[in-house]
Amino acid sequence: MRQPIIAGNWKMHKTSSEAHQLVSQLKSLITTSSVEVVVCPPFTALAEAVKAANQSKILVGAQNMFWEEKGAYTGEISGPMLKELGCTYVIIGHSERRQYFGETDATVNKKVMAAYQNGILPIVCVGETLADREEKKTMEVVGQQVREGLKGLDADQVKKLVIAYEPVWAIGTGQTATASDAQEVIAFIREILREMYGDVVQNTRIQYGGSVKPGNISELMAQPDIDGALVGGASLEANSFAAIVNYNKE
Repeated sequence: MRQPIIAGNWKMHKTSSEAHQLVSQLKSLITTSSVEVVVCPPFTALAEAVKAANQSKILVGAQNMFWEEKGAYTGEISGPMLKELGCTYVIIGHSERRQYFGETDATVNKKVMAAYQNGILPIVCVGETLADREEKKTMEVVGQQVREGLKGLDADQVKKLVIAYEPVWAIGTGQTATASDAQEVIAFIREILREMYGDVVQNTRIQYGGSVKPGNISELMAQPDIDGALVGGASLEANSFAAIVNYNKE
């Protein structure tokens, strides 16, 4: 059985002191032990988040990384830097990185490889735009992102990574794909993985992301192929994120 994983992508929010405070609050509010919990602060707040998460089950991830370990790459952060800080996960290929910073399936693939080389588990984001969906290209676009982004990985690596399906039109818009829509695409992603890697993909966790809130998490998590959530705005406040993590509690 796949353990659910719920990760908070804080994007460009929270100073170091605010990160420390939020993680400290979460430690007392998260009451479930069945869900893997990850927070992903900005680079500048990672150290404080790791410190605050000490002696808890909360793991820390970064929001991005570069594929080289060192060099003349002004403004970039490498895998060894993240590993030394205590990062367990790193988000790769988020739609905002693709939209604003020119990331492609090829650069996503390089970063995924670099994450494994440095002992960090990637959360690989895929998803279609509203135009893609309206033109009925969702499966074509998502399929290419999966195939190209994971190119060169072996089955054991794919078993350990996390894929986040985030329809771009639902990120930060208040719109959410219906649970059945999300299930349909995520089941399709799992079938692609099965074609590429065989039955090992039964262990690969696939999240849904896109305006996830306490009010819709239970319906999403009831779907057979949805293994968690990548949460944006609702992860910035302790009570709302804890309510999402504790979704299966009475």
